[in-house]
Amino acid sequence: MEAIQKNKVLIFLLVSILMCSCNDVSEFNQYKTLENSFWNVKEKITFNFEVKDTISPKNLFLNIRNNNDYEFSNLYIITELKFPNNSVVIDTLQYEMADASGKFLGNGFSAIKENKLFYKERKVFPFSGNYTLNIRQAMRKNGEINAIENLIGIQEVGFSIEKLN
Repeated sequence: MEAIQKNKVLIFLLVSILMCSCNDVSEFNQYKTLENSFWNVKEKITFNFEVKDTISPKNLFLNIRNNNDYEFSNLYIITELKFPNNSVVIDTLQYEMADASGKFLGNGFSAIKENKLFYKERKVFPFSGNYTLNIRQAMRKNGEINAIENLIGIQEVGFSIEKLN
């Protein structure tokens, strides 16, 4: 009976230590699912988030989940970050989605790969308040002026903010 009691105490202590040692660095993490796994050129994906801490730097990530129907080795996107004072910062970004052999980068054992892509590194938000991030795809075929109408193979687009240790 005494051995069972000691085991319970040991298990409780082990679980407590594990729970305390887990340091959740995520301050914001949200995904938007794209219907039928395609991203229309006119579709802006919007994330609204609140910032309270204007001192500590944060890492901001764009998270893309693609499947095997994605035809390209890269991804061009345009972001619009709207601040609480209504100013806007627009960035055009390019990310590698596959290696030279055509194998998709990212994590995942199935046909779906998740890419955690740096958006802004060590960002200090200048204002507390509500921010809005709009993301849209800007893919074009080589030599063409017009954007690809429906970018096939993108299943979800996410945005996350992580505290630095």
